[in-house]
Amino acid sequence: MLFGELFRVTLRSVTAHKLRSFLTLLGVIIGVMTVVAVVAVISGLNNYVATKLFALSPDVYAVTRWGIIMSREEFLQALKRKRITAKEVDDYIRLAKTAETVGLTSGAPKMVKYQNRHLSDVSINGTTANVAELQNLDLELGRFFTELENEHRAYVAVIGSEVRDELFPRLDPVGKTMTIGAVPFKIIGLLVKQGSVLGQSQDNVVYVPRESLCKAFGANRNISMYVKAKGGVPGTAASMDEARVIFRAMRHIKPDQPDPVSFVTGEAVQMIWKSISAGAFALLVFISGISLVVGAIVIANIMFVSVLERRSEIGLRLALGAKKRDIRRQFLLEAALLALGGGAIGVFFGWVLAYCVNAFSPLPALVSPMLVASGLSLATMTGVVAGFFPALRASRLTPIEALRYE
Repeated sequence: MLFGELFRVTLRSVTAHKLRSFLTLLGVIIGVMTVVAVVAVISGLNNYVATKLFALSPDVYAVTRWGIIMSREEFLQALKRKRITAKEVDDYIRLAKTAETVGLTSGAPKMVKYQNRHLSDVSINGTTANVAELQNLDLELGRFFTELENEHRAYVAVIGSEVRDELFPRLDPVGKTMTIGAVPFKIIGLLVKQGSVLGQSQDNVVYVPRESLCKAFGANRNISMYVKAKGGVPGTAASMDEARVIFRAMRHIKPDQPDPVSFVTGEAVQMIWKSISAGAFALLVFISGISLVVGAIVIANIMFVSVLERRSEIGLRLALGAKKRDIRRQFLLEAALLALGGGAIGVFFGWVLAYCVNAFSPLPALVSPMLVASGLSLATMTGVVAGFFPALRASRLTPIEALRYE
């Protein structure tokens, strides 16, 4: 039998009982919809972490007191570390041979205010001017401050989009003066909107020159360093080793004692996030897969019923010269088409669900063409597996046995 004829016969059989076909596919629809939505959210989070949450270049690393805390023991160990001081930074810059650029940052949560509007617990980051490049900060309006403004302790600020929305709704904030604590700062730039992840806004932030932060709110502050290694990515490991040696020497750390500072790279953050998200992904997909299993069982059951109902048709076709493989292909194709239709509906509603999650919740979601293709392929495979034994049973009927059923 030609494929075109086989397809027409199969399509006619599938559309003959529309309501029964739809009810049969509910399990597949729910399963594919859930899988698409879950994978879209995980993909969106992975993309967010890779591009926005810690957007360091591969040849840039951070030297901090805290680092990445993964356990209670690591937290207690970090508490024992001393703050990185300005003198230590100066000594590191003088001694380091593999550091091309060194940026500094200190932070403090403060209230910001403009006229009668205010916003509490804003993350105030006092940085050197080169941190904008080291952290890949993008500006929507205005400019970032210069190193000269940092050295002269100029009261200028670059704000995040949430600060703009709260203090300057429908206004251009550049050129306006707001207060941080009780100190006035002139706004010279607006960062591109970053969004939020897991309920944590990345736009509730203000960048000011670090020397200005120390002048306004006190100089006794912990410092984190951003170091760009010489020689690009190949030189990063050597640069981190050099920084480790320098800080151990400055603090007279014995060989058997842990490092006095911690190192953070963009790759390390992404690897940790992927290890966390992989477990959640596996669990959620397993739960979603239960719906696909139920859908496969329902399709198999309906296909067995269809074989019984159409015995006379099968017997007549066999008597007229149809081969067993034609019968087998027909029922396999019928099951695959049923599941593919359910998969298409499931992919659509999964995309709608992912869009709603992205639009109305803190979680980002990303539906890629590969995810759509994977959803349709998964549904089709579910149909083929579910229809295999009914198709095999139909192909094994003899013409006499099948015609006798009438």
